[in-house]
Amino acid sequence: MRPSSALIAVTAALAIPLIARAADPAPVVAAERAFAADGLAMGIKRSFLKHAAPEAIVFAPDAVKAHEYYDARPDKPTPPLVWWPVWAGLSASGDLGFTTGPFTYDGKPGGFYFTIWRRNADGVWKWVYDGGTNSDAADAPGPESEPEALAPATAEKTLTDIAWAGVSEAEDALAKAAEHDTGKAYRAALAPDAHVQGSAAPPAVTPKAVAKELAGRAKRISFSHQGGEVSAAGDLAWTWGDAQWSAKTGPMRGHYVRVWRHDKEGWRLVFDQILDVPPMNS
Repeated sequence: MRPSSALIAVTAALAIPLIARAADPAPVVAAERAFAADGLAMGIKRSFLKHAAPEAIVFAPDAVKAHEYYDARPDKPTPPLVWWPVWAGLSASGDLGFTTGPFTYDGKPGGFYFTIWRRNADGVWKWVYDGGTNSDAADAPGPESEPEALAPATAEKTLTDIAWAGVSEAEDALAKAAEHDTGKAYRAALAPDAHVQGSAAPPAVTPKAVAKELAGRAKRISFSHQGGEVSAAGDLAWTWGDAQWSAKTGPMRGHYVRVWRHDKEGWRLVFDQILDVPPMNS
């Protein structure tokens, strides 16, 4: 028996809000705010250790396990580190998400942080990557603002292994193209609503600002994919790796962090961040 047109209409109407609710980043925003509150109450070392997954990484300046890095730091009072989310995303399966926003240190503007979060089997959220840039945060929304939510993926659910293979192919394609033309490579990979950051300018959140941010990057960049993971729903993934390029001052290197979303057009970048590694003599 074929479903009636009325039933089809009702089903379609119900499907739209379900998709929207699946992408509601409220859980990951709550995890970030709890982390930030512990940062003030417990201090940097203990709060970062409390909320970090066992395999979490930071760049200091190269990739290192977060627990190894913070375990080695002295547990002593530090000036207050304050941060809050202004943009966040969550996978349809509710197990992988991110937030980003401004931070201050000792009351002074510090830049923009970026955190990747994963919900463990016990339902507890832990961060798997935390870092940031010195991007200008002067015009960022305040702590009381409601974070902007990433739009949900438009492709159908995909098995995790197949999804990760697709993400890896997208990474390889971007890397291959960036060896010849960085801007062209990114234009082919970025989603219309992508955020891009890495320079001292405010995070680029509009197509015009993104184009300007990309224009400031090296003409050619060599990327090397190192890791990351994909959500259980196969709709959202994060990746990280190494980057090398040439500047007027000589060879440069750094690291990148990205978030990919599975849209109908394929895997598209919704976040990209490049962090320089300062030269040894700087």
